[in-house]
Formats: sequence, structure tokens, C-alpha cells
Amino acid sequence: MGIDLRQVVAGILTLTMFVMLGQMIKRDHFDSLQDKLPGEAQDVQVDNANIIEKDGLVKPSKGSKGPWMKDSQELKPCWSRTTFDGIEQSRGYVTFSLTNGPEYHVSQMADAVVVARYLEAALVLPDIRGSRPGDERNFEDIYDVEKFMKSLNGVVKVVKELPNEISIRDLAAVKVPNRVTEDHIVENVQPIFKSKGNIRLATYFPTVNMRKTTQKSSVDSVSCLGMFGTLELQAEVSEVVDSMIERLRTLSRKSDGLFVAVDLRVDVLENKNCHGSGTNVAKSCYNAQEIALFLRKVGFDTDTTIYLTQSKWDNSLSVLKDIFPKTYTKENIMPEEKKGKFLEFEGSELEKVIDFYICSKSDVFVPALSGLFYANVAGKRIALGKPQILVPADIPGTSAAVMNYLAPYVAKKNHLAYSCFC
Repeated sequence: MGIDLRQVVAGILTLTMFVMLGQMIKRDHFDSLQDKLPGEAQDVQVDNANIIEKDGLVKPSKGSKGPWMKDSQELKPCWSRTTFDGIEQSRGYVTFSLTNGPEYHVSQMADAVVVARYLEAALVLPDIRGSRPGDERNFEDIYDVEKFMKSLNGVVKVVKELPNEISIRDLAAVKVPNRVTEDHIVENVQPIFKSKGNIRLATYFPTVNMRKTTQKSSVDSVSCLGMFGTLELQAEVSEVVDSMIERLRTLSRKSDGLFVAVDLRVDVLENKNCHGSGTNVAKSCYNAQEIALFLRKVGFDTDTTIYLTQSKWDNSLSVLKDIFPKTYTKENIMPEEKKGKFLEFEGSELEKVIDFYICSKSDVFVPALSGLFYANVAGKRIALGKPQILVPADIPGTSAAVMNYLAPYVAKKNHLAYSCFC
């Protein structure tokens, strides 16, 4: 029996379609661990290796080895301070803590500002608590207090501490979901506040989804301000981050000072629930070898400088360094005189802050892990005009067009940040 060439071609096309569909599912999985929300139309087309720009999203950076992209124009806040009514005399106090790293801080701050504004309450400057016992800090140890208070001037009254006559034991504990809504405040927070007069707020995270919604709310502008307009690093922390970025750029002379930041932490990778199994289960993380192969296949040269969020070197990372010799962790590039304070113990709030801001300012960001760190770094990068976020995937063959792996948050412009910035 002869072979029907048309059937062979049809079979190849069908197989190719399923491979492409699989890669799309895996990339979208990084953006949400819940059911998909409808996104906007794709903004980027790919024609072999040629990048076609639409709506000023991204374009290639000429003169550098590798698939580098230019920054786009830094976006401006859509919210305006003139839209906020002046605050009256505060009717009580809202206290809270920032916990578990800056990816949580930005969301916790947004919810606290929204609640305090709606209740017409004074917001007490939060403390900062890490996930480990003893990792407790004052707000000013990491963030700029004066800039924080100035950012909320006329929006929410901010005080540095509770009045002496109010005991912490008298505060009513209230939990709110991330991205708290006006309806939730009215039904679940306001009655307690009216009864007790003062509350201690805690944000919980039912999902890590940071996609924008079509529903508009009266608290949207306040939430945007709280998330993107309040937290700035204090001088010493900012100087350490800037010095590390400058060191990475110095090490990247052959690629015009450009570098890649990869959120890859061995302790998370060792979690048995990290990797999906089976052909139809999307992976939520990628190990060092998978990241190395992904970066090579999308076109990064072996001389590319890579920053890892892993605190200290682990032998499992050697396979990445074998392919990309210029791979570094914090201990390699932090100023020697700062290591005692900033690397006092692994996984501290200071380490997490350094990772968050370096990943936000790198030329390319690759999240080897899905979750809130990826989602909120993406928001920060979008605001800064740095949309070069590549979501890894298992790539068949020896090469692939880099734009196929642009984060859906950016390609579809469906991140919450696009509701806050214009």
C-alpha cells in the first residue's frame, strides 16, 4: 500500500498544533492557579525570528548578542490625587503587619489602605515580620517612612504608633481576602470596627491571580495608590540593591551591560508538589537544568550574566553554571561590608527585598517558580516599562522564537497593573 503524502502532512500539522497548545497552557498556568479569566487579544505576532511590534509593547534591542528587548516608556499612574476627597477626623485605628516578603507587602499595603480609607480610620505604621522566628523589623529598616507618609497625605491619615491609652489586647482581629472589595468591607469589617473602634487587619491569599477585572469599584484608585505608590526602599537598602545591579552590569560587558534575573530557589524546587506530572498537567516550576536549556533555546548566549534569587550556592545549580558560567547569587555580588547585615540568615526579609527589586529592574526576568513573587514582580516591571518577562516551558527541538514565551500578563495586557497605569 502506498503512502498518502497528504495524510502525512496533515498528521504533522496536527502534532504541531497540539505541541503549541501545550506550551500555551503551561505559560498561562504561571499567571493563575485558578480558572482562566478571559484575556485581551494577543499584542505580539511572531514571524520566525522577526518581532513585529504592536501598541509599543516590545521591540528587539539592536547591537547585543541574544534576544534582548528594549524597555518601553515608563507608564504614568492612572489615578489622580485630585480624585480623593479630603479626610475628616479619624474615627479609630487600623493596625497591621507586613509579612513574608515584598511580594506580600505590596498586596497587604493595598488592602490596609483601602480598608482604612473606607472606614475613615487612621492607619498605624506597620511593623515587618518574616517567616522565621526572630525576623522582626521596624518599617524604617526597609522602607522610607517619610515618603510613605507623604504618599498618603490627604488620602489616609497615618500615625507612627497607637496612642498610649489604646492597648494592643483591645484590638479586634479581622481577616480580609487579597484585593478586598467594598462589599466585603461593608459586610465583614465595618460592623466590627463600629463595635470595637479599632482593628488589627490581616490579609489572606485565596489565590495568586493578579489579573485585572472588567468590574469597576470606588476603591480602585485607592488600591492602586496603596500597591504602587507607597512603598519605596530606605536609603541603605536602595544603595545595596543599586550596587548589586551595577556589579551585574559590569560583569555583562560583552552583552552591553544587560543581565537576566531568574527566580529560582532550591528549597521550593524540592517541594514534591512543585513539578506537574503527566502530559496534561502544567508545571508550576522549573529546575536549573530546565532553565538553562530554555534560555539557550530562545537564543541567550553562553556569556549571558544571570542572577539567581537562591541565597547561597547549591550544587544542584552547577548544571546551569556549566552552560552559563556567569551565574551568580547574592553572596557573589553583594558588597563585602554589607554581607553581615543583609545575609545574616537565609530567607530573611532583607534578602527577599533584594531579590524582589533586582528582579524588578533586570533587563529580562524569568520566573522559574509560579506564585505571588512572579505576579507582583510582573506588576512592578509593567509600571517601570520593563515588560521583558519570559515564562519558561519545555521546548521541543533546538531553538524557538523568544516572543512565543512572553508572559501572558504582558502579551495580553491583563495584569492588574494595566488598570493602574496608562
